[in-house]
Amino acid sequence: MSETPRSRETGGDTSTGLPQRRTGPAFAHTPHRSDGRSPQTPRGARQPDPGGRPGTTPPVPGRPAILLLLLSLLGLALTTWQVLVSGPLLTPDERLSRALVRTVPDSVTERLSDLGNVPVAVPVLLLAMAYSVRRSRAWAPALTAGLAMALVPAVIVPLKEWTARPGPLEPWAAGYFPSGHTATSAVAYIGAALLVSPYVRRPWPMALALLLTAATATGLILRGWHWPVDVLASCFLCTLLLVPVAHTVRRAVRPPA
Repeated sequence: MSETPRSRETGGDTSTGLPQRRTGPAFAHTPHRSDGRSPQTPRGARQPDPGGRPGTTPPVPGRPAILLLLLSLLGLALTTWQVLVSGPLLTPDERLSRALVRTVPDSVTERLSDLGNVPVAVPVLLLAMAYSVRRSRAWAPALTAGLAMALVPAVIVPLKEWTARPGPLEPWAAGYFPSGHTATSAVAYIGAALLVSPYVRRPWPMALALLLTAATATGLILRGWHWPVDVLASCFLCTLLLVPVAHTVRRAVRPPA
């Protein structure tokens, strides 16, 4: 009786045979890439977005940042509208100003107001921009902060001319809304803190920036240079300018995947 191929397979020593690749129906639909790589990307290899969700490249501003931008834009529009139409918001604003003006000596409030002067605040931002470029080797954060500062007069001056609001101590003058000194101090000091904070282990830069901005706003109100709503509107405006700076800084300092 002749030996068949099947008998040769079963009759020999099976321990030394190499496993054969099966080609049954269970393996017929397994996808294969032409370059030999796995058909699926491992979960650990996906680049996360700022919120930790995998698969988003490049990162985009998260929902909290977008919500903050919308609220700031709404606040700026609301305060501007109230000034233009002499709305009910101005009544408590004027009462608060009359209660606070000159309650602190002018020698103190004028020094606080000077923190928002361009020769005082802008050099701080320029130093932070240079430091950021030196540490990160990236120009985007510094340029974004510089653009935010350049937009301050570009936006403030037309708003002052449009609203023509008189001052607390100078009712015959106009052009007090919004506060340019508050905007200058906020963009300069907070922008500088955003540029420096990634390279400092402690949160003192942002705390100091907020303190300087608050001191400037307080000095302006107590001295009578601005109404409280003028300062509030500038805070809304500066938020719109500083959120892109914070987003650009986060992208620049993120470690490579």
